[in-house]
Order: sequence, then structure tokens, then C-alpha cells
Amino acid sequence: MIPTICMHPRRRAGTLAAAIALALSGCAVGPDFKAPEAPKVENEQSPYTQLPLPAQTESAPGTGGAAQTFVAGRDIPALWWQVFRSEPLDALVRSAIERNPSMVAAQAALRQAQETYNADRGNRTLPAVSAQAGVQRERLTQESSGIPGGAALTVLNASVNVSYTFDMVGGIRRELEGLQAAVDYQRWQVEATYLTLTANVITTAIQEASLRAQIRATQDVIDASGESLRLVQKQAELGAVARGAVLTQSAQLAQTRATLPGLEKALAQNRHLLNVYAGRLPGDSGLPEFTLESLQLPADLPVSVPSALVRQRPDIRASEALLHEASAQIGVATAALYPQITLSGSLGQQSTELSDLFKSSSRVWSVGAGLLQPIFNGGALQAKKRAAEAAYDQAEAQYRQTVLNAFLNVANTLRALDGDAQSLAAQAEAAALAKESLDLVNRQYQLGAVNYLSILDAQRTYQQTRVALAQSQAARYADTAALFQALGGGWWNREVADAAPGTPPRPQ
Repeated sequence: MIPTICMHPRRRAGTLAAAIALALSGCAVGPDFKAPEAPKVENEQSPYTQLPLPAQTESAPGTGGAAQTFVAGRDIPALWWQVFRSEPLDALVRSAIERNPSMVAAQAALRQAQETYNADRGNRTLPAVSAQAGVQRERLTQESSGIPGGAALTVLNASVNVSYTFDMVGGIRRELEGLQAAVDYQRWQVEATYLTLTANVITTAIQEASLRAQIRATQDVIDASGESLRLVQKQAELGAVARGAVLTQSAQLAQTRATLPGLEKALAQNRHLLNVYAGRLPGDSGLPEFTLESLQLPADLPVSVPSALVRQRPDIRASEALLHEASAQIGVATAALYPQITLSGSLGQQSTELSDLFKSSSRVWSVGAGLLQPIFNGGALQAKKRAAEAAYDQAEAQYRQTVLNAFLNVANTLRALDGDAQSLAAQAEAAALAKESLDLVNRQYQLGAVNYLSILDAQRTYQQTRVALAQSQAARYADTAALFQALGGGWWNREVADAAPGTPPRPQ
């Protein structure tokens, strides 16, 4: 249960005494917020997955897929995408950070929240001072003016008014605490947008590299199938094979060619998306081309400890800020049950003649104090307090769900990396065997040892393994990027020059 300070609103004397005691002690009603602790893990050797991860992944020689080592507690570089060692990719990510409208919108939302806090802080913690000047023409009756027949007067006044609400029980402090938590939430939203944007650029570039590899593999198979078709046609002309063999080979070639438009469409759409991520129109030129050969896998993969993960993930920190805001609202609702004291005063001049307005005899002033104590409101204030407590329970449950999702994200990514490496090694072996088999069948066919159906089967198998190999290579790159994203992206290591506006402080 949330710790609160309870009171009976009808006990005015006790309420006032409690309010004075709180004011003298400098305390604020409601719970003092404390950041939730990191979840406890059962197996510290494998905090994310049920089965322990291997020390390193499998390697796939000849595919650029060297083994990667999992390093527990390894820190993450601020510009984490540079681990792929691609200057064009680095330049594209930096351009996206500077020009993407989503980043601009997130930063504007942060500035709005900050200025809202500044406005409320100045309005609620300092006395309100205003100047007022006026002129009024009025007619008085004979009875009120003492002048036979009445009289018309012009009244001139100028005054300065001061008012201040005394924060006896800390309600204003809790309200400002909630607004500051809202600022923190927007700050973490900026960081989450930054991380999502950079990860999207990386994965889209990797997808482009994969599509180019698949197109290249398909084109190689088309070229090889074309050579086989010409050979079959010559043999058919000489009567060595039936005409049906030519038709079958032609159909196989046409079927392979039919896969190219879909890949080329996906590649074009992928490049359009990269342009948009970079804050440019889809058709703009100057976008670099990416291939799997232009990227390198990092040798070491960081694995943050759970206590660090909850301080590194922007989505968790944003959820924590919402929890903090909900906690502060309990204090605001509790403070509404206590008396509110308002002090006011004014000093000015008032006269019926302009020449007499600033004489000492025209001076007027007033000093006042007001006390507002809720007595009966149909239980509305208590209901609002209970509603604030329920909102806190909701925010707490949502925070726990965010943490669970974060751990799930990391666990799935780690498992995917291990599986990717095994899949790539198997696909590399399958592709090598398929190529060797195709070369053998081609030689046998030229010698007349096998029929044309054997060539078709070998070609089909080779195409499938080449495409699958490109997809496996890309999956390994993409899941490597996903791991860096799942662990928070290393924002805490950014230098000032590289930091996005609104970058939060280093995690503690």
C-alpha cells in the first residue's frame, strides 16, 4: 500500500494543528518517491535466458561471419552503429539525427514541458505582483454625496497588488514535483526517439544490403540458367534431346526471372524509406549504397547486467518518470484536504483630481489573509485522493510490464544471435555444397552422363541456398544491431558535441 498521511476533514482544529506542524517541519504530504529496484534474477550466470549462452557464437568462414564473444558487463559505445565500420552508414545516421522530423518533434515536446514547468514554478512559488491604474466616472445621489441634487465625480486610482499562497503542507511542492517528472518523461522520450531512429536506419541499411545480395545471387543463377538453355537448344537442334527439354529449361529460367521484380521493388522501397529516415524526400539522390561486404560484424557483444539495464533503457526510465508523476499527484490530492492560507496586500493612490493623486493624503492600502478549510464536499476530495492512489498502482504495474518487456527483448535478441550464427554456418555449408553439386552436374551433362532434369534440380537448389545465405548474413547483422538497441544504445557515453538536445544525465 502507498504510504500517505490520513486525516478527517471535519476535525478542523486537528487539521490546522497538523498543517502547522507540517509547515514548521518543512515536510510535504504524500509519499516521497523512490526509484524501483532492479528485479532479482534467479540465475546470475544466465540472467536473461533459461539456458546459458555459449561463450561465443559459431563462425561461418568465407561469409564474413566470424565468431562473436558475449562479454558480460561490457559498456556500450555512444555511437554504437560505428561497430559495423562503415563510414557511409555513420554519415547517414548522423544526417538522420539532425534532419528527421520525429527528432525535431520530440525535442519540441521537451521544450514545451520545460517551459510549462518554468511557468508554473514562477507562478506558484513566488508572490504575484501586479500594477493597476484606472479612471472611473460615476454619479452619486444626494444622500451618498451630501450635495444637493447629487454630484458627478471622476475617481482616479493607481495601485500595486501582491498576493501569495502559503504552501503549508507542501501541496505546491508536490505539484511542481509532478511537473518536473513530466519534463523527465519528455527527456526520456527524446532519447527513445533517438535510439529508435538510429536503429531503424541501421536495420534498413542492412535490409538493403541483403536485398542486393539476393538480387546478385538470383542474377547469377539467371546467367547460369541462360547458358544451360543455350546448350539444351543446340542439343535439341542436333536431335540429341527432345524439344520438351528446351521448354522445361525455358520455364525454369522464366520462373527465376520472375523473382527479380519483387526483389527490385523491395530494394527501391527500402531506399525510399532510408531517405525519409534521413529527413529527405523519397526520390532525393545522394543516398549511399550498402552491401553486406561493406559491413563488419563486431567481435565482442556487450551483455549488460540487469541492474544496469533498468537504468540504461529509455523506455524504462520514461515509465519510471510517469510513476514519479503519479506519486506526486497523491501528495497534491492529499494537500487539498488541508487548510490553504492566502496572504494579500495592496498599496496605491486614489483621488478625484489628477493633481491630488500622488499626495500623501490620497494614499490607500490594505493587508489581508484568508484561510480556506474544506468542511463538506460530498467526499469529493477523499475520492480524488483514492483515484490518485489507483493511478499510482496503474503506473506501477505498467512500469513492471515495461521492465518485463525489456528483459524479454534482450533475452530474445541474445538467443537470436546464437541461432543466427548456427544458421549462417549451416547455410554457408549448404551453399558451398550446392555450388559444388551444380558444377559437377554441369560437367556430367556435357559428357552425357546425366539428363537435363538433373541440371534443373541443381540450379534450383543453388539459387535457394544463395538467397537463404544472404538472408542469414543479414539476420546476423540485424540482430547485432538489435542487441545494442535492446541494451539502451550507449547514450550515457556521449560527449557534449555528439549528444542530442535534451540528453539526460549518465545513469547512476
